[in-house]
Amino acid sequence: MSARTRRGQDRPRAWQSLPEYDWGTAPDRLATRRQLRAQQLRPGGQEPVALLRCRACATRPHRACTRAAYLYRLDRALPVRPMTLAKEAALDRAMAARTTCPLCRRRYHHCLPLRTLGSCLECHDGTPADPTTYTAPPHHSLAA
Repeated sequence: MSARTRRGQDRPRAWQSLPEYDWGTAPDRLATRRQLRAQQLRPGGQEPVALLRCRACATRPHRACTRAAYLYRLDRALPVRPMTLAKEAALDRAMAARTTCPLCRRRYHHCLPLRTLGSCLECHDGTPADPTTYTAPPHHSLAA
């Protein structure tokens, strides 16, 4: 028994019992999640009906694709739900946590390396930040 078979990488092509299509050969009535989203649609609870193999796996016809995308039927897709104010507020809070420096309280226009550095570059090592890349922290006015 070879090492390849032992590791289980030589699986049959139809390992999920769904029809498989190579890159660029899927019928027009099927679409991936990204293609549905581009058309303002969502799968709407339907199960995938086929697999789309990636470009790299087109040259390896006997191996199962490890980066396959699911294909959904366009006629069963539903329109995307509209964004509610509560959902928009929750997304803004989540992005604020990723883009606000905990030390200087500036909110940047890009995500900060908080996991590795713990703060923005200016607070971490003194590298000056471009003033156009962040919003100043809110001012607190005291009532007199």
